[in-house]
Amino acid sequence: MPFIDRNNIVLHYQWLDQKRDKTVVLINSLGTSLMIWEKLVPLVTTVYNVLLFDKRGHGLSSTQEGPLSIDDYADDVIYLMDYLSIKKANVLGLSIGGLITYSLASRYPDRFEKLIFSNTGAKIGTKEAWNERIQAIEENGIAFLSAAIMERWLSAHFREQHPAETAGYANLLERNTTLGYVQACAAIRDADFNPVLEKIKHPTMFIGGSEDAGTSPEFVKENARKLGAERVAIIAGVGHLPCLEQPAEVASLMLDFYQDDTTLSLYEQGMKTRRAVLGDEHVDRAEANKTDFDEAFQTYITNSAWGAIWSRPHLTKRERSMITIALLATLGHEEELAMHIRATQNTGATVEDIKEVLLHVGVYAGVPVTNQAMKIAKSIYHNDQT
Repeated sequence: MPFIDRNNIVLHYQWLDQKRDKTVVLINSLGTSLMIWEKLVPLVTTVYNVLLFDKRGHGLSSTQEGPLSIDDYADDVIYLMDYLSIKKANVLGLSIGGLITYSLASRYPDRFEKLIFSNTGAKIGTKEAWNERIQAIEENGIAFLSAAIMERWLSAHFREQHPAETAGYANLLERNTTLGYVQACAAIRDADFNPVLEKIKHPTMFIGGSEDAGTSPEFVKENARKLGAERVAIIAGVGHLPCLEQPAEVASLMLDFYQDDTTLSLYEQGMKTRRAVLGDEHVDRAEANKTDFDEAFQTYITNSAWGAIWSRPHLTKRERSMITIALLATLGHEEELAMHIRATQNTGATVEDIKEVLLHVGVYAGVPVTNQAMKIAKSIYHNDQT
């Protein structure tokens, strides 16, 4: 567990250096630690280096008496980036992490490329509401509000289906120091980044949850509009912390947004997407085997399938992966099916996703084709685990 001392504040962080060209900084929400990214990180480190950290007074990071501002938390990010020689990064900020992202982008614009704001806005809540929360916690402790906070963090469906995880996340919340939690509440209360929106020129995306009562879908969409965001995604059935309920969906949205480049030609974008989905090794092998006979066909596939269709932003790579696997299984294209099942390690489609896809194939396309597709999938997943 790496730690660093910054002016007598001990910051706990994780630097997942995958020797990639680019880095993502994940900034977590109020009352949580870097543990909330546990299920998402493996889906992102296939493409990026990842920096995680605990905010002051959260997780394993310390704090000191006295007021803190959102800029103070943002400066901790820059301190970590400098220490780790990270010159530039993409960033995803969740809730208070989104406010920290506003501060970073407006004050250190050259250090960041693309920004994702999750379940957040330029100003969150009212002074009165935050003062009430601060008073309640100072008088009664964090556990006093734990049940109400879980109702905001997680959808009712998730809480009902995953009671042990819900209890665990409540434990995570309650183990924060009262001082650190109250300092963060006050920092949110006092933050308003609406006056500096014109300073933020980066490509941006907003993510929300359909069941989020704290930062509602309407609130997220309005903040996206004010910042001129390129994309907005409202994830169905999740609350304030989508990374806990739908990590694969969040990872897929992240990868699609970070990797999209409208300055590329159709062929260049297609090749970039093809490599992101199938992997460099597969594409390099296919390119090496290309001859004059099939060169035009290979260019056509790269342009039409990978550039014009797979690179479209409306569906994520995870969703396109699932659709493709369903079609290939139905049509009995076994070699292509195997290739795309292997590619799920890059698209974010999970084993559970493919199980559900093949169940649908069984209903609508028949048992024989599904039986064969199941055999192919089982063989690939078995080989991956051995």
